[in-house]
Amino acid sequence: MIQALIFDCDGTLVDSMFAHYSAWREALVSQDIKLDEQHFYRHSGTPSSRVIPMFAAEQGKEIDFQRALVDKEQHFLESIDLLKRIPQVVKIAESHRGKLKMAVASGGTRNLVHRQLRQIEVMDWFETIVTCEDTEHHKPDPHVFLEAASRLQVKPEHCRVYEDGEPGIEAARRAGMECIDIRKM
Repeated sequence: MIQALIFDCDGTLVDSMFAHYSAWREALVSQDIKLDEQHFYRHSGTPSSRVIPMFAAEQGKEIDFQRALVDKEQHFLESIDLLKRIPQVVKIAESHRGKLKMAVASGGTRNLVHRQLRQIEVMDWFETIVTCEDTEHHKPDPHVFLEAASRLQVKPEHCRVYEDGEPGIEAARRAGMECIDIRKM
């Protein structure tokens, strides 16, 4: 019996993946690192602190990740007003609001996740929001979802996760949670 819903943010509640890709692409230009769009999307849900240095290493480049992160967040925030809801997923959250416990569990940074949820006007719908700063291990590790379930005080087997990326789907599976791949909705 499902007692809680846990939503990923980027690409699940918020149509933001192209904005993230574009912001990273711009931020990495100054460090002569190229970013392939499809390769970037395949790692959706994995924190940038792991993915971006991996991309740099694949190209034989050293990266000043902190500088790139500051640049990326600036580029992203400049376009945040363009972000929109993913209607079919937000509709699910809206229909269960006040009926089931709900959380957001994201590999994104707290600042960007909160800004996005405020942009699409759903910030107050969730009892808790878990971000990459709240967990040591990241998707596909199940910790982000297990932390959300713990905060909601719901056993993992009573949680349903909504996700759009392979690492997140694998994390939900490892957590013992039902998972809906929103790409198939």
